Amino acid sequence: MNTKGLIVAISFVLGVFSALGQKTTYEGDPDISFSVARSMAFAGDYHGARDTLNRMLSRYPEYSEARGFLARTYSWDGMYAEARKQFNRITSREKRNKEVWVAAIKNEIYAENEGIALGLANKALIYIPEDSEILSLREDILYRIAQNQAKSNSETTENKEKEQRKSKNRLSIGNAVDVFDVGYDPMIYATVEYTRETSLGKIIPRLNYSNRFNQNGWQYEVDLYPKISKKLYAYLNYGYSQDAIYPRHRGGAELYWNLPNAMEVSAGMRYLAFASSETTILTGSVGWYKGNYYLALRPYITPTGESTGFSGNILGRRYFKHKEHFLGINMGMGYAPELRQLSANNALLAETLFFVESQQIRLEYQFTNRDQDNLYRTHLGITRQEFVTAPNSFFWALTAGMQYQIRF
Repeated sequence: MNTKGLIVAISFVLGVFSALGQKTTYEGDPDISFSVARSMAFAGDYHGARDTLNRMLSRYPEYSEARGFLARTYSWDGMYAEARKQFNRITSREKRNKEVWVAAIKNEIYAENEGIALGLANKALIYIPEDSEILSLREDILYRIAQNQAKSNSETTENKEKEQRKSKNRLSIGNAVDVFDVGYDPMIYATVEYTRETSLGKIIPRLNYSNRFNQNGWQYEVDLYPKISKKLYAYLNYGYSQDAIYPRHRGGAELYWNLPNAMEVSAGMRYLAFASSETTILTGSVGWYKGNYYLALRPYITPTGESTGFSGNILGRRYFKHKEHFLGINMGMGYAPELRQLSANNALLAETLFFVESQQIRLEYQFTNRDQDNLYRTHLGITRQEFVTAPNSFFWALTAGMQYQIRF
């Protein structure tokens, strides 16, 4: 019988004894078992070798050479954590066993655990000072750590540069529709905007389109977000339209402060000028982040000659993987600048909206593709609003829309 056949036969016999060993104590010769296990491992039978070694070690747990070889079979099989347990068991009692220290260090190098490997090398040098082999391994580990750090820094820099390049330009296309329960035909909205990030802040020119009351209308807008300091920035807006379904002029200005504890406050105003009237709206906001959540409160105050109108809304968001991925809810009562304009007797009554009662709630969900180059946002909302010509009578409107944005 050749050597390979003999190893197979011995493996079979030992396997039978291993099965019986659950009920019997190991009674063999540990040196012979160790020799057989080595032959099995070198023939590629790591599992059989470990069975043999574990049975023998159950009777002779201090057989360090056998336990060290058991650890190596785990390491050769990629079972680095199991190998670590066996190596640690030996080095905890045999602190000057160089062979085991070297094998344990190499096990962590194979596992790409350079931090653990460095710790083992430093510990080994305490008990075996100035050993050339361990010092050489330590230098190799330090080199690997330096290379990994340089690679990580390079990848981080590249990712930041890529993100910065992608963030400088954005093109968005959006549309929405309002459907009413009584009295009005559906209203259609569309918008196209371009966002440019500069060292001074964002510039956002925008083109709005609406079809309301069987009339088409266009509005031209631009938003500016100038940076004043690290904790202070502003919002400026101007819009113009010659069509009756939009205000002739609209403007806005607001100042934002970033405060400690992830809070932000702002104060500002909005201005709307229609063909025969104009109004100024005072506003501000208080917002704060808590973990993956964001909450903001915004009031609106509309002073008039006879009375002052009050309204406001609450915005809440739950962020997921990153800042562009969130689920939000927006609830409002009273007047908000984005509310639809209505008419009576074929005359537009946009300026009277500041005095009608309304409640609204809107859900929105935003997500991106894997590379965050493309952004998608959808929203669905419902509004209950008072008729201008019939106080204390209300209609319902369902709003739905989506927006697509690409970064380049």
